[in-house]
Amino acid sequence: MAVTLIACGGSPTSTPERGAVAPAAEEWFVDRAAAAGLNFRHVNGMSGALSLAEIMGAGAALFDYDNDGDLDVFAVQGGELTQGGSAGAGQPGDRLYRNDLQVAGDGTRTLRFTDVTAQSGIDARTYGMGVAAGDIDNDGWVDLYVTRLGADLLLRNNGNGTFSDVTRAGGIHDAAWSVPASFLDFDRDGWLDLFVGNYVRYEAGTNITCRGATGVTDYCTPQAYQAMAGRVYRNRGNGTFADVTTAVGVASDYGPALGSTTADFDRDGWIDLYVANDGTANQLWRNQDGKRFRNGALLAGVAVSADGRPEGSMGVDAGDFDNDGDEDLVVTNLFGEGTALYVNDGSGIFEDRGAASGLRTASLRYTGFGVAWVDVDNDGWLDVLSANGAVQLAQPFARPGDPFPLGQRMQLLRNRGDGRFDDVTDRAGTVFADPAVGRGAAFGDVDNDGDVDVLVASNNGPLRLLVNEIGTRKHWVGLRLVATQGRDALGARVGVIGPDRVTRWRRARSDGSYASANDPRVLVGLGDYSGPLRVRVEWPGGKTEERVVEAVDRWMTLKEMAAR
Repeated sequence: MAVTLIACGGSPTSTPERGAVAPAAEEWFVDRAAAAGLNFRHVNGMSGALSLAEIMGAGAALFDYDNDGDLDVFAVQGGELTQGGSAGAGQPGDRLYRNDLQVAGDGTRTLRFTDVTAQSGIDARTYGMGVAAGDIDNDGWVDLYVTRLGADLLLRNNGNGTFSDVTRAGGIHDAAWSVPASFLDFDRDGWLDLFVGNYVRYEAGTNITCRGATGVTDYCTPQAYQAMAGRVYRNRGNGTFADVTTAVGVASDYGPALGSTTADFDRDGWIDLYVANDGTANQLWRNQDGKRFRNGALLAGVAVSADGRPEGSMGVDAGDFDNDGDEDLVVTNLFGEGTALYVNDGSGIFEDRGAASGLRTASLRYTGFGVAWVDVDNDGWLDVLSANGAVQLAQPFARPGDPFPLGQRMQLLRNRGDGRFDDVTDRAGTVFADPAVGRGAAFGDVDNDGDVDVLVASNNGPLRLLVNEIGTRKHWVGLRLVATQGRDALGARVGVIGPDRVTRWRRARSDGSYASANDPRVLVGLGDYSGPLRVRVEWPGGKTEERVVEAVDRWMTLKEMAAR
């Protein structure tokens, strides 16, 4: 069955000679947040009480709220930590920025963002954590779910530049401290369901005093509090959700959840759910034919480290880093533990190769949060980029006199294509040398030039917009996958087959990372190849379609054909 293709963006990007290798002195990423008008600064409300909540936020979203073809920005705000998580009417609240991208005739791109929060009707002033993006009512407009310290928010996109708070009307009643959230169609009925990961039982104003290894008062670990179970909401298809947490079996296991990602790990046609927990065993909720979930993390080898220890896991992403056709996992962890790499054998059983790959050793000195599999240089191999920031005052990068000494630099680890990674952070740009308390990271092609940019949210600091300067030196193809319902086909997989006969599989997803929402479009690096491609799409409902793509270096839309 054929796929409908609609070309977007017209002509290829204007770039230097294809195949050139970037000089070592060249900036691979440049922070253009301030120049582009992203003037947001996160406020964590620290008061000297060393509240656990003040070090955990916040995230951000890259999503196209106005359907004009470029990615807009939603930034989650904290505020003053008061009883019940209220930031107060005087606090700035969450912000929405419209992308007013300008493309000149010669291909030059100018990024401009406009704060449209007031016009949008969004007035979110409670203490925020993260955000998920997905079209809950299949009207073609992307909606938002915002996790909070306290009651969460479900914001419906009205399609006219405004949003409505439909939390109560939608049947959402998660008042716990939640951080990650994922939209997924777990029962394959065509409507996006919702997973919400809760952290610990905590209320501002009732802080526990904790001490670090040296005996000095420090931020608590999550083990000082009671862990919470996540929630699963089934979309009824009428604008409301039903809490089916107990019915689908997810209420059975508790864990302080900080990261979540969805993918079909065992290739049985049903989307599974992986949850990264802070200091306790991680969870792999295997989908049982859309009816229930079963936690198979321990047997699958992704619950604990290779030596059997639960780790302080924060960020997570699923992707096919070794181009063998299945979804592997990268998980960022606490200082001294290093980043985990769980390699899928194709059946949903994993091997921890963090040490063998070089990922774990390179990241031991950092506490990782936002993370993604991202092909930075479009060579066809997925690299790892992570936003880092400590969670305790006694850390090796602390600067004397710093009132919030948790800053660490980001890391970029380049995939060599042989199962190992090289730490290329020093080549990635001066923005990587600037320490910040990195938390959320959202990944997507902000300027539509064919490479992945990164929006990084810093705790108690400014947004950073890392614009990719080297990706378009190689060839690429960008694909937006649209389901028959008219929305982004989250969970769909696309395989791009080049002349080397290697199929590079990528997944349409907006979740993963830490407390953030990613560009749902798929971008596949092609290296030096610019000829025609075979594209194979596996849609979430089970259909498979193929198409030949003649022209590369452009964005296209692939629409799922309705059943005949």
